[in-house]
Amino acid sequence: MMEENNLPTEESPMPDIREDNKQESAEMADQNTDDIEIIKLSAELAEQKDKYLRLFADFDNFKRRTAKERIELIQTAGKETIISLLEVIDDCDRAEKQMKTSDDMKISLEGNLLVFNKLRTILQQKGLTAMESMHNDFDVEKHEAITEVDMGEALKGKVVDELEKGYYLNDKIIRFAKVVVGK
Repeated sequence: MMEENNLPTEESPMPDIREDNKQESAEMADQNTDDIEIIKLSAELAEQKDKYLRLFADFDNFKRRTAKERIELIQTAGKETIISLLEVIDDCDRAEKQMKTSDDMKISLEGNLLVFNKLRTILQQKGLTAMESMHNDFDVEKHEAITEVDMGEALKGKVVDELEKGYYLNDKIIRFAKVVVGK
């Protein structure tokens, strides 16, 4: 029997160790670049998370601040109007004092009319206007019909009486007029 020899033959060439080393080096280099890329991506992710958290905190602070400002605005929204109405209250107090000490009804009536006119003027300066409803067509967008009264054909569908005036504040209806409508 012939012994097999372990020497390379033409059919089985000797393995090239340099080829294997190159391949291992290439794999290690690929793994190192992957590790470096992972580290870079991790750092970028951490930076983005930090930016997100800061942005979220800024937005949360903004929401709290605007809510607080809104509450303060609502609480003091009528301050200017109230201050201007204090003059009317002072006039009412003086008129009440005058009515208690004077028996002249004509002077008391004139004083009260002055106070009422001053009140109306102040409210008009603030944008309040009265709605004109009498003898106009009934409009469901402006009027609230309390009742209907038979007034003949000429006043059918018209406002014949106004129980409460309607008002606009800067051209927006703030109170509907309560009216009696002819039928």
